Amino acid sequence: MSDDIETVGLGFRFEDLPLGRRFRTLGRTVTEADLVGFIGVTGMTEVLFTNVEHVHKEAGYAGRLVPGALVFSFAEGLLMQATFQTTGLAFLSMEFEVRAPTFVGDTIHVESEVIEARASETRPERGLVRTRNRVIKQDGTPVLEYRPLRMIKRRPQA
Repeated sequence: MSDDIETVGLGFRFEDLPLGRRFRTLGRTVTEADLVGFIGVTGMTEVLFTNVEHVHKEAGYAGRLVPGALVFSFAEGLLMQATFQTTGLAFLSMEFEVRAPTFVGDTIHVESEVIEARASETRPERGLVRTRNRVIKQDGTPVLEYRPLRMIKRRPQA
């Protein structure tokens, strides 16, 4: 592989994420296969996610309800594809709120805003960035909001 060819798809560095920067991801539709696979892998066999009649009778929902944990996982995947490949070092903490239900067939995307950005006090080659990530459905409904603090690489100093 030649060193003179640019690699695309690399993530943001600390300097690319100033306070107030906003961006959004591409969308992704949640499928029945996604739900079944997630339930199987995690063991989340809660009737809210496995019994449509129960959900309809008890919660009044007509569709296949999706766990917030699955929606969060998809949101992180959408963000990783475009923002932190090779530059993310650690997911340190977060605040998390479910705002509305998500169902099989919904298409989600993430709208992100940098709300904190500071250089690491102990590691000058690293920065700390907190974003407000809003997961939005196709009709504009916000379904999740979370605010992770991440450690990411800085650009090498000359």
